[in-house]
This record gives sequence, C-alpha cells and structure tokens, in this order.
Amino acid sequence: MTHVNAARAIRATVWAEDLPRDPAVQAAYPAGLHTAIADGLTERGLAARTSGPGEPEQGLGGELLAGTDVLFWWAHARHEEVSDAAVARVRDRVLSGMGLVLLHSAMESKIFRALLGTSGRIGGWRHGDREAVWTVDPTHPIAAGVPQPILLREHEMYCEPFDVPTPDELVFVSGFAGGEVFRSGLAYRRGLGRLFYFSPGHESCPVYHREDIRTVLANAARWAAGERQGASAEAPAPWPSLRRAPGWYAR
Repeated sequence: MTHVNAARAIRATVWAEDLPRDPAVQAAYPAGLHTAIADGLTERGLAARTSGPGEPEQGLGGELLAGTDVLFWWAHARHEEVSDAAVARVRDRVLSGMGLVLLHSAMESKIFRALLGTSGRIGGWRHGDREAVWTVDPTHPIAAGVPQPILLREHEMYCEPFDVPTPDELVFVSGFAGGEVFRSGLAYRRGLGRLFYFSPGHESCPVYHREDIRTVLANAARWAAGERQGASAEAPAPWPSLRRAPGWYAR
C-alpha cells in the first residue's frame, strides 16, 4: 500500500514486522500498524509508503532505500529474522544520509545494535501501565507542538537501565505508575544520517492513531530528513506554554 502527498519532498518508508495474530492487536490496528503510522505522516504533509518482511529483499531492497529519505522501523520479537544483508544496506544508507526512526522494541533490532554498538536491552517491562511521556528538551524540533506530558492510560512499561550510548540529544523521558522511568525519546547522529528512537507503540495499544503521537512521528521524520530536503519542523513552543493545567495527573 502506498500513501502519497506530492506537496512535500520528504519520502518516508514505514517498515514493520508482521504483527501477531491476536484479537487485541487486530482491534487496535485492523488495517495494520504500519498503515496507521503512514496515514499519520501523510496527514502531516509527508509522502509515506509501507513495507514489510514479506516483500522482496525483506522490504529493505536497495532501490526502495535509495528512494527513502526517512525509514521508520517498528519491530518487537522477530529481530533475528532480518538478514544481515538487509541490515547492512540500511546501515550504509543511514551513514550516507538517510534518516532512521526506530519505534518501540526496535531498540533490540539488528540495525539499532549495528549503528549504536550496544545491546539495547532494558531493565524490565510490564503490560498495562499508565505512562506519562515528558518533554525534557522543549527547544528540540521533535518536541514542537507536543503536549506536556503525553498521557497514555494503558501502555507497556519499559524501565532503566537502558543499554544505549549517551544520546546526542535527549528529547523525552517517560514515567510510569509503578515509579519506573525510561529515556523514551533519544536522538543520535551517525555518519551523515540522523537516528531517533521513540519507545511508545506496543502492538495492542492503539497509540499510533493518536494526534499527539502522530505529531511526534512527523516531527521526527522532518528532523531525521534534516536540511537535505529543505524541511523544518514547526517552531518549538516557548517555555510558558509548557505550563501544565491543574489536575493533568487525574485525566
């Protein structure tokens, strides 16, 4: 399936691991998780298409990557099924200037490990927790127009320690009902490319339909594309606009 908006030059490809055949997952994303992400990008002026491991060259062929400015990568449990050759193609494209946005459990993917040099392992996880995604760098382009905080009533808890290099820029930190914290929005530069990791996005939680999450992803695409495509995110919100209304925590 291809989603096209010719008004913008940024070309995004949303690559997603096959989803488990589970009623909760089907209810959250009846048309597919990758389609929900692509639709959100298209609504915000990007040219977005979808890809997956069932396509030729596992949906990560050289021609496809050559026509991609920013690659979104969603994965959860089948990291080792991606071939080393496909990972090498993506790594080389990132080092030569393609943007990469890694989502949810993609922190343990081969491409994440290849570019960052660490395991990507986390301190623990738990299903069905309340998450508050806090903006810790309101001047960053990826935070533009993002509410403070993003509240996810029921999501998957990830917690520190998180085995990653110190990020070039830390944009978001999440707090959970059990008291855990997690660096949930990390920005890196590798070679000529830019990489952003964003943790929300468990397959049974329909967060990619939400306007606030879609804003983060579109901002991330523009930031990862950089000035090569002449794209710029909405100007960051001034500090006073980040003040929270009383009772935000009860919503």
